[in-house]
Amino acid sequence: MDRLLVLVRHGQSEWNLKNLFTGWRDVGLTDQGVIEAKAAGQKLKGENLTFGTCFTSALVRAQRTLDLMLEELGQTGLPITRDEALNERDYGDLAGLNKDDARAKWGEEQVHIWRRSYATQPPGGESLRDTGARVWPYYIHRIQPHVMRGEGVLIAAHGNSLRALIMALDGLTPDEVVKLELPTGLPILYRLNEDTSVAERRELTV
Repeated sequence: MDRLLVLVRHGQSEWNLKNLFTGWRDVGLTDQGVIEAKAAGQKLKGENLTFGTCFTSALVRAQRTLDLMLEELGQTGLPITRDEALNERDYGDLAGLNKDDARAKWGEEQVHIWRRSYATQPPGGESLRDTGARVWPYYIHRIQPHVMRGEGVLIAAHGNSLRALIMALDGLTPDEVVKLELPTGLPILYRLNEDTSVAERRELTV
């Protein structure tokens, strides 16, 4: 049985381009983001992958990325579950601010801590640990059963919600996960063993 799970960070968003903290703010893809999403779909098609169900966040940039990938795959019409549990980390009071302006206001070191520490929350927002506290149970209860039934699961989500999931799948430490860079539009393919451990992990870079 092929216990397939593919994770894709959404294509470049309008606020990625503008260097703004986005979080739960709902912004669209740039033209480059559309290209990245279509390219991800082509990479998946090149692997001859077949999916049975899809999951994405409640935010349009991830939903649009998923739709574009499915169009390229020729697999539109699959069941899609949209849930806030897969939303990007909530940046709280930082949302909508330019990262350079935030550094000017709070200092380089403080902003770096908010962005890259595991457990420190920005004002009014979530830490990466907080994000994992909603992502991981959702994966265990809602997503993993589909994978284990061999249905083939495609997830389009966000940098930090996927970091939290990858941390658990790959057994990363807090120090390791905060250094993990996830490019936009890069599919990460997992195949799971019968005991839900990871049998294969591959980034589809070509």
